[in-house]
Amino acid sequence: MLARLIFFALTFCLGVSVASLQDVGLVNISFILFLGLVFALLYRRDKSGRYLSFCLVFLVLGLGLLRVEVADLQFGNSDLETYLNTEVTLEGIVVKEPDYREKSVQLFVKLVDDLVLVTADRLTKVSYGDTIKFSGQLELPESFVTDLGRVFDYPKYLQAKGVEYRVSFAEVEIVAEDGGNIVIRNLLKLKSQFINSTELIINEPEVGLGKGLLLGVKSSLGEEIEDNFRRTGIIHIVVLSGYNVMLVVAFILFCFSFFLSLRWRLVSGVISIVCFALIVGLSATVVRASIMASLVLFAQAFGKQYDVLRALIFAGLVMIIINPYLLLFDIGFQLSFMATLGLILLVPQFETNFVKNQDILQARDFILATISTQIAVLPLLLYHIGEISLIAVVVNLLVLPIVPIAMLLTFITGILGFFSITLGSLFGFLASVSLSYILFVANFFGSFSFAAVGVPEFSIYGVAVMYLFIGSGYWYLNCSRFENKTVLRGWTIEEEK
Repeated sequence: MLARLIFFALTFCLGVSVASLQDVGLVNISFILFLGLVFALLYRRDKSGRYLSFCLVFLVLGLGLLRVEVADLQFGNSDLETYLNTEVTLEGIVVKEPDYREKSVQLFVKLVDDLVLVTADRLTKVSYGDTIKFSGQLELPESFVTDLGRVFDYPKYLQAKGVEYRVSFAEVEIVAEDGGNIVIRNLLKLKSQFINSTELIINEPEVGLGKGLLLGVKSSLGEEIEDNFRRTGIIHIVVLSGYNVMLVVAFILFCFSFFLSLRWRLVSGVISIVCFALIVGLSATVVRASIMASLVLFAQAFGKQYDVLRALIFAGLVMIIINPYLLLFDIGFQLSFMATLGLILLVPQFETNFVKNQDILQARDFILATISTQIAVLPLLLYHIGEISLIAVVVNLLVLPIVPIAMLLTFITGILGFFSITLGSLFGFLASVSLSYILFVANFFGSFSFAAVGVPEFSIYGVAVMYLFIGSGYWYLNCSRFENKTVLRGWTIEEEK
């Protein structure tokens, strides 16, 4: 069953990939779907499994192609097309939390039929739900070359966010406030109050790191600190990776377990997961981790066995069906999915084939997890980023055990700060110590010239070859593991009730 799910998921993704890279056309898509129906009729007459397989392959492939074709309909037919490269004055509502950068703020503004990315001065104070009037030159986004020599497909990246046009260096005027979804608006106000409470107790740059760990707010880290985190391979802890999200979810469920029954724990847990995802922003990483965490709750509530690989494939497939541009044009989605896949598949292989000592200085899990994720995302890093960290394993080993402690202490500090600055300061001191340690490790190792190295331009074919090599190694280790399990021969294995 799992093998079939993987096969058809890959087939659907193949269709999405092909249609994302070139215009297939409705005629060709219709022909592929027609072939699927032909094999369905043949299967109805013959009942041959071969006909059924061909039927499903053509239908799933055609649906993948069709999904991109439908998604493309929202682009290229806007009335704004006639105003390109001219000065415009438009009015719309801010539909996402403003993204404050070091010198600017990015606003996603919904017009009647379009979503426009507006970039304004950082001092512009705008909130989610505000109706704004903005003036500037309307442009189409363009691809650009990064500092490491990689071409970033910015138009497609914005398409994955539903954006076709942008206005840079805009003059912004607030027309009305308190619009948008009332639930999201109040959650973001609560988030702002929590940040203000934390900032009153913990100083910079520690509070910036604390906000990054808990809420994914990395704008206040500063360019130098962020660069050190990237060079040492721990940038994932401040961009809300699945690791951070699962820590938060585990803490929420732990608290609910003391006073809620299993059924109410399910309801409250799912609501909490949704609220947390809305607070931190619905990035691909957060959505994927939230779906998988919700599946854990449903499995527990209905007494079903939770298969983490099946959950990962299901979450990824649902997200691609909803937004097919994520597959090829959202780097965060790609890295998050492959890192999780590496944890699921590679860690057990390393434990079985290479680890003899079951607990190496209490650090085995962190070492294996870091090595597995680094292997899984290495081809993507070479292709998209062009830089790899040579000390990521060491730094992750030193930092990851402290991350849950720092997150918990920062959270308690912010909560207590609502009621008493003095009481919050007690935990704030401990939070500052743990956050300072992480910053020290990142800055110390990031200062080494050999911490990270750049690599020449890497083609997509190189990515395919590397993943083929990694897959072959996994297959070899997996076969070796089963060949060595002679002790189970002759035994009958039954499912535990």
